[in-house]
Amino acid sequence: MLHSLAVDAALSQKLAPCLACHGAEGQSQTENVPSLGAQQPQYTVIQLFLFREKMNIADPMNDMAKGLSDDDLQAIAAALAVLPAPQPPADPGDSARLDGARALAEQNHCNVCHRPDFSGQNNIPRVADQREEYLLKTLRDYKTGARHGYDATMAEVLQPLSDVQLVELSYYLAHHR
Repeated sequence: MLHSLAVDAALSQKLAPCLACHGAEGQSQTENVPSLGAQQPQYTVIQLFLFREKMNIADPMNDMAKGLSDDDLQAIAAALAVLPAPQPPADPGDSARLDGARALAEQNHCNVCHRPDFSGQNNIPRVADQREEYLLKTLRDYKTGARHGYDATMAEVLQPLSDVQLVELSYYLAHHR
């Protein structure tokens, strides 16, 4: 029993910096910082690994992840996965924009890899109801190669899309209901 209490305390200490920026319940209120609640654990492990190994560069994340063991990555990912999923904004969004972007998401098969409800699966992230500005920055970064994924799929899928289309996809995913 003492061992599990020590593990819980150690995990809580390692989670504290995550929740300070990404929200106490995994619901980010900070611009360009994603919500981590209900995120796919496999995706989170991969992202933490990429930050730890400086394969993705984001100063606070690289510093936070540098001392984490592989077991830490797994434990943090599991803890974040059980936090509540992010909620869409109170504004339901413009229906014409949402319909156009829904068609764009279907045309590009976003709803296949990320699932029809955009909750993600395995190493593919939950993107439903993420912060809109974060989604747009991330899509742009994948397209330009500034951000690396587990594989090159996102960069390939995004290449033919215009910036206007990325804006619309971000709007749609942020308002997904």
